[in-house]
Amino acid sequence: MPIHFNETTKEFHLQNEGLSYIFTVMKNQQLGHLYYGKAIRHRDSFQHLFRTQSRAGMSNVFEGDLTFSLDILKQEYPSYGTSDYREPAFQVLQEDGSRTTQFEYVSHEIFQGKPGLNGLPATYTEENDEASTLIIKLKDPLIDAEIELMYTVYENRSVITRSAKFLNKGKQKLELIRALSASIDLFDADFEMVQLSGSWSRERHVKTRELVPGIQSITSTRGTSSTQQNPFLALKRKTADEHRGEVYGFNFVYSGNFLAQVEVDHYDVARVSMGINPFDFNWLLAPGEEFQTPEVVMVYSDEGLNGMSQEYHNLYRERLVRGPWRDEKRPVLINNWEATYFDFNEDKLLDIAKESKELGIELFVLDDGWFGKRDDDTTSLGDWFADKEKLPDGIEGISRKITELGMKFGLWFEPEMVNKESELYKEHPDWIIHVKGRTNSHGRNQYVLDFSRKEVVDNLYEQMADVLANSPVSYVKWDMNRYMTEIGSLALPAERQSEVAHRYILGVYDLYERLTSEFPDVLFESCASGGARFDPGMLSYAPQTWTSDDTDAVERLKIQYGTSMAYPLSTMGAHVSDIPNHQVHRKTGLEMRGHVSFFGMFGYELDITKMTPKEKEEVKQQVHFYKQNRELIQHGTFYRLLSPFDEGGNFVAWMVVSSDQKEALVGYYKVLAEPNPGFKRLMLKGLNEHKEYKIEGTDGSYYGDELMRAGLMLENEFSGSTQPQGEKLGDYRSSIYKLTVLD
Repeated sequence: MPIHFNETTKEFHLQNEGLSYIFTVMKNQQLGHLYYGKAIRHRDSFQHLFRTQSRAGMSNVFEGDLTFSLDILKQEYPSYGTSDYREPAFQVLQEDGSRTTQFEYVSHEIFQGKPGLNGLPATYTEENDEASTLIIKLKDPLIDAEIELMYTVYENRSVITRSAKFLNKGKQKLELIRALSASIDLFDADFEMVQLSGSWSRERHVKTRELVPGIQSITSTRGTSSTQQNPFLALKRKTADEHRGEVYGFNFVYSGNFLAQVEVDHYDVARVSMGINPFDFNWLLAPGEEFQTPEVVMVYSDEGLNGMSQEYHNLYRERLVRGPWRDEKRPVLINNWEATYFDFNEDKLLDIAKESKELGIELFVLDDGWFGKRDDDTTSLGDWFADKEKLPDGIEGISRKITELGMKFGLWFEPEMVNKESELYKEHPDWIIHVKGRTNSHGRNQYVLDFSRKEVVDNLYEQMADVLANSPVSYVKWDMNRYMTEIGSLALPAERQSEVAHRYILGVYDLYERLTSEFPDVLFESCASGGARFDPGMLSYAPQTWTSDDTDAVERLKIQYGTSMAYPLSTMGAHVSDIPNHQVHRKTGLEMRGHVSFFGMFGYELDITKMTPKEKEEVKQQVHFYKQNRELIQHGTFYRLLSPFDEGGNFVAWMVVSSDQKEALVGYYKVLAEPNPGFKRLMLKGLNEHKEYKIEGTDGSYYGDELMRAGLMLENEFSGSTQPQGEKLGDYRSSIYKLTVLD
């Protein structure tokens, strides 16, 4: 079992072939951190790693002992108010107004397997021997409260997960005003912090900055994990790059407000903290109640950022995503949104479906506008019944007609929102998140339903389940198009109003859980104005996410590259759309749009009936190529080769390699043409250096070691003086290289 306990020194060592994580019970009975990094051998004592010293200006815990100060000690789950002046992992407000606590080690339990978290998504195991779990019990006897810290280490993954549970076993009311899921004090602060930042239509751009003294943090206060920041950060050594060096990754399995921060203290210690954002959060813990924090997934890599990403990819593909669609091939789809927006009828939809079927597309998705009286975005959200003006035979009729063509049928919902011009709102105006007597802000003419209320979630479940039960729907696109404002609930008492944002997310998870359990064969894709909720919490219910509303091929290079820092290709919805692109009005060729979209879950979002015969033939070839390679794309190992975030960022490349190293797919992209360019090569990764590879469409063959060390020699570009040859001229050009091992 990869969790050791040294009873004499009270040390815990979580260990596998890739990592070691060591902490101890200190003499004040709190937990002190000793080591986290590359695996080291177990020994009977690690006390030599525990350092104390008398220093000027310190506050000390024990009278007469000038060496034991929490101000200089590295800790596991630091508390507030007892000689540590850094930000704590938790704070508990008591009835007498005190925030000072003394949670001390009481006991622990070590066992194989990994328990779930009540009401929350989390990674899992299928066999008990895949992972081992440690639960540490801490108790504050003065207030009769307990904390259970849960650690799980996977046997064959460089992964540790952490969470915390608070239990009120006493008689007084307690208030959690800060309840983070994980905290760790690293030995030093010689790191660069990598984060994924952006906004709508430019989500998850890679930002890197050197750690400096003080607090550097990323947060969301919008009610979602947000497009502005993703609940992920990595600390990499300054010498580390994509493929070499130490990297520590932290990712939060949660879809709401979060805090991810690094505090560098006056002794150059970096404290990493992650959890629910304490801003506007307060949780009343009445006697007998408990509060479970969401899970943090920690990854260690000594093979650079790409090594960290591959650990996340494998874990999320295999032990976060659930249900049959975890392993099944995802269908090639076409979505009607950018083809028609709200302006469609049944005949138009069937025309698109028939043309798509001829080109090999497998799934037709009916997007926004099919319900209530939805001719624009001012009406009908909340009324999940078909508009008979557009669909005379309802969803039952259009879905049956699509499936009779030999295609699958998918449907768009936005269950968390309501328009005031809707039957649902007129019946239940109190069901929106709002504060009585205050103006209600709106976004996209819509309001957020109060999912902290069970009756609201029940209503949406009944409406959606009725549609799914009575029609052959095999795919659901679940959208969410606005953030929270005026956060309040008419159903909660005053003392629980700061719980609304978290209770809302629990309601969303509850609805997802009920629907995915009742309709396990439906493929759910989450969406939040594109990527405003691209997080591990969503992936536990919906195996893929609409990566961004921005489908421009050039912008998608950055978006998909950044997303891959933590999330696998199998989770990224990636579609070919029309030109000029609807978000940036750029014109890129159909070839490049396809080449970018291949590295994700593939589809189209355009009016295929308006394409020329030549374009339709190209679509047919793209669909055929993707089907031949989708298992490789969905389950292969992904490598980033050239970054769009490097200086210039004009060339981008990535590749995916099959688990047996017999196949690989390389994407190479040029944004702008260069005058009189030199010769270029691309250093590949992940191949079997002893095997000989054939590159589709070229003569000759090459051994893996040559392709990884000497490189793949790329096609010559137009020099500006020779007669132009071929079609790869000018801006926005790309190439796909398919490699196959020779028998």
